Amino acid sequence: MSLASAFVPIWILTAVGYAACRWDLLGEAAASVLGRFVFHLAMPAALFLALSRMPLSAFAGRSLLAFGVSTAAVVGFGWAGASRLFGREPGERPIWGMAAGYVNSANLGIPIATQVLGSVSFLAEVVLLHVLVVTPVILVALDRHRDPHGRVRVRRIASLPVRNPVILASLLGVACSAAGLQPPSAVAAPLTLLAGAAVPAALVALGASLHHTAPSRAEPAEPAEPAGPAELAAISALKLVAQPVIAYAAGLALHLSAPQLLAVVVCAGLPTAQNTFIYAQEYGVAEAVANRAVVVTTTLSLATVAAAATLLG
Repeated sequence: MSLASAFVPIWILTAVGYAACRWDLLGEAAASVLGRFVFHLAMPAALFLALSRMPLSAFAGRSLLAFGVSTAAVVGFGWAGASRLFGREPGERPIWGMAAGYVNSANLGIPIATQVLGSVSFLAEVVLLHVLVVTPVILVALDRHRDPHGRVRVRRIASLPVRNPVILASLLGVACSAAGLQPPSAVAAPLTLLAGAAVPAALVALGASLHHTAPSRAEPAEPAEPAGPAELAAISALKLVAQPVIAYAAGLALHLSAPQLLAVVVCAGLPTAQNTFIYAQEYGVAEAVANRAVVVTTTLSLATVAAAATLLG
């Protein structure tokens, strides 16, 4: 499989979602319904199965530290800069930061890691970092924004895993992994079928959302001004240039070997994950930023990954 072929299914399924909405095959609420299906059912099933089968011993090492430094730097800069540079509201900032630094480590990361790195072992570490650290931080911030008074309540945060299926499924998966338990086939089989729908449904929902520049609500949470070229350029520069460069510098500082450095830089150069759009849609904030960031960075990231593979491989 060529490197470019890893991106082709992403583009095709996004285009299918756009065309289906353009031709009114799925109805006006298609993007919303598909997004909620992914967030509440398919994605939790996929995360639970992936984490329950993943040894927690993978969650360690200098390579992951280098990647984590790049993620924290870019997400943090995007989070803080979204308001100062582009006037984004507080509730939109976590999505902006996520768009800038949360990589597509699942459906696109797996084929690219296989093709470029010859192994998905480091990618498993990236998935753990995202699910156990980055995702809870983002969702707690979004949940705080949903509170009418913007307060952080200990009881509300403590109950977030129960109320949020993504976090709950992740915690259950980690618990099963730590205990060495695997779900029985009667449970695993339907979860596997459900998990298989997560990526294609998310991409179709993403494409459908591109047909509507604003959420289908009476009072959209999105600002009247959608994501413009300057914002998309800033997100793309952070995601596809700054994050790999920071990862490279951190890797050098930590004295990573050449193969480790290649893995860190390639994974840092992956495009924005479609989960960014799913979370934005679920919480009703910055949807236009999220869907366009996913499409633009996915389109451009082939050049970043190819350059990393050429220079460091």
